[in-house]
Amino acid sequence: MTFNPFQENTYLVYDETGECLIFDPGCSNPSEEKALKAKIEALGLTPVRLINTHCHLDHVFGNRFVADTYKLSLEIHEKELPILEAVPMVCDMYGIPKPALSPAPAKFLKEGEYIEFGNTKLLMLFTPGHSPGSITFYCEADQFIIAGDVLFYNSIGRTDLPGGDHQTLINSIKNELLPLGDDIVVYSGHGPKTQIGFERENNLFL
Repeated sequence: MTFNPFQENTYLVYDETGECLIFDPGCSNPSEEKALKAKIEALGLTPVRLINTHCHLDHVFGNRFVADTYKLSLEIHEKELPILEAVPMVCDMYGIPKPALSPAPAKFLKEGEYIEFGNTKLLMLFTPGHSPGSITFYCEADQFIIAGDVLFYNSIGRTDLPGGDHQTLINSIKNELLPLGDDIVVYSGHGPKTQIGFERENNLFL
């Protein structure tokens, strides 16, 4: 689902059990919150984990709503904590109304950890560069990744924000994502989905 003025992609990842992960809830107003809740209800899902791929403001607007509505604890990479804590200040810089304050993370995710729900598991990959603690989630069984703002269709995440570094991002993509294989579907934090093979051949940043 695409939310907020930054057109951020929020993902519901679920399997046949109905258990659901919520990645990067970007809903920034009551209408968007209602839309997210309605989608979850329409699909008959039970949210079991709340995860941020990274903590830039557009990816965390809905953290408080999701945490309170579904009684979930926030999970992020430890290096994203300063980014999360800076969100109110960044909102002031952009002239954006402050969202309800995100809950503090209850768990820090670590490289190589498996995120399990229902009958499914996702491998967490550490992919910094867009932000210092950006993480990507790889489902080997179904051949897709939830990539946050690391890799986009014909583009990559910006690296001019605090904690960003261009070469670190390129290394993350080349060392962690490209080796997964050309058929891997990439679900990005903005824009349409793509595939590793397409980006390997066509992405000028690579």
